[in-house]
This record gives sequence, structure tokens and C-alpha cells, in this order.
Amino acid sequence: MRHRISGSKLGRNTSHRKAMMRNMVTSFFDREKITTTDARAKELRKVAEKLITMAKRGDLHSRRLALQYVRDSKIVAKLFDTIAPRYTDRPGGYTRIIKLGHRAGDNAALSLIELVEEELAAKPKKKKAVAKKVAKKVEAPVEEVAAQEAPVEEISAEEAPVEETPAEETKEEK
Repeated sequence: MRHRISGSKLGRNTSHRKAMMRNMVTSFFDREKITTTDARAKELRKVAEKLITMAKRGDLHSRRLALQYVRDSKIVAKLFDTIAPRYTDRPGGYTRIIKLGHRAGDNAALSLIELVEEELAAKPKKKKAVAKKVAKKVEAPVEEVAAQEAPVEEISAEEAPVEETPAEETKEEK
């Protein structure tokens, strides 16, 4: 049983898999979007999002931890100086995976993984929504009772507005 085992082996041994992920995340932060297989993109997302969250802290310890994984000081500088400040207000979800179809040679499912660019609009809290529903339930019976008790005003035929339908207009024209 696979209790508490996360991640895919991607058909590689541990050292090859770690080296591949380091190279992919370095290329990803350099170009800000790459095309790869679905399984690799899902594994890359885990690593990239953790590194961006680490870069948002911006302290020396975070930079040294990122350098242990990325191993290219220019890319780490780009991550800390340009990429992380974009997402200061965003609480996660920095990447997007878009399915592209299948590769011609081996029919592998391909995906484009990219950094999200648009601003995130803050959603309202769910507690307020629940309070509004309760308030509507309390107000609804009061409005129904008020509507039943209100006298109905009678409108004479002369005061009532007359609306002509398109069928009536065609009869008058003939």
C-alpha cells in the first residue's frame, strides 16, 4: 500500500529524477513557460510553487535553500527579484497547466506549464454568505404577509396603458 507516498517516479531512478526536476525548474523559471508531458508538468508544479512561496519570504535563508535546488544564481536572482514580487498578494496557484494533445512519436500526452499572469480577485468570506441566506429566510415571510394585507388598487379601463402587439399592428395596416 502507498500510504503517505506522494509523487510519481516518472520511470527514473532517484538521482536521475532529481537532476531532471532541477533542470526543468531552472528552465521553467528562465523561460516562464515550458512544454512537457502531463506527468512531468504535475511534478514540476509541486516544486515550482514551493520555490515561489519560498522566494516570497525573500530572506537570505530562503535564497540559500533555493540555491540548493536550482544551482544557477542568475535564475535564483530572477526568481527572487522579478517572479516572486508578482505574487505577493496571491496565496498560491502560481502556475497553470494547459493540455496540448498528444505527441506524434510516442503518443505521450503533452502539456504547457506557465506562470499565471492575471491578478487574483479576492473572494468574499463564506460566513457572510451564510448570514445573508439566514437574513433572507427571516425577511421572506414578512414580505409575503405585507403583500397579502395591502389593498389592491383598481385601475379603470381609461387609465390602463394600452400595449399594441405586432399582430394588432399588422391588422390595422391592412
